[in-house]
Amino acid sequence: MAVTGLFLIIFLLFHMFGNLKILTGAEHFNHYAAFLREILNPILPGDTFLWLFRLVLLAALVLHIWSAIRVTKQNHKGSGGVGRYSIKKSLSPNNSYAARTMIWSGIIVVLFVVMHLLQFTIAPDFFNNPHSGPDGRAGMVYTAFGNWIFLVVYLIAIAAVCAHVSHGFWSAFATLGVNVSGVARKIIRVCSWLVGFVIFVGFMVPPFLVFFGVIN
Repeated sequence: MAVTGLFLIIFLLFHMFGNLKILTGAEHFNHYAAFLREILNPILPGDTFLWLFRLVLLAALVLHIWSAIRVTKQNHKGSGGVGRYSIKKSLSPNNSYAARTMIWSGIIVVLFVVMHLLQFTIAPDFFNNPHSGPDGRAGMVYTAFGNWIFLVVYLIAIAAVCAHVSHGFWSAFATLGVNVSGVARKIIRVCSWLVGFVIFVGFMVPPFLVFFGVIN
């Protein structure tokens, strides 16, 4: 779970930096979106690489969920092994709200991922969000976040993502045995807060700027 969790966090950071390209204008954002669909051309035709990468992400997500279920069952049984990293143990921040709601934030994240894929990849027309307009892929972002409902949904979802990531970051390094001292634990904890904060700001700046008409 630690390895898949860190892999997904790294993906989130890269995805966030890609989203921020919308701040430089529709042309730059559309160029970036096109680049993602042409990686390794002509070795891999069309957007083959992108779909292969999506399958890797899906596999990582499934493994992460499976590991989370397995660890949760072990913790409830009070067994050894991976269960020693339960949030009830002294190695983890006992009173963290994010720690106590990891299951619920995880469910919100999964539901949001499904909606996000439907809205921007699989069935954009269903959300009245086609990418065939004059602004291309950037137009999808303008359309989506010009609607306050999607802005609120996105805000709630990203807040859940950041809460999940913040505690998950700490837990991953605890599982990997990096928290070998009090100083190391404090550093990891600060880094976990920082990662959560950066992801929240990075993902929410474009939607708010679009909604309030700063970029369009």
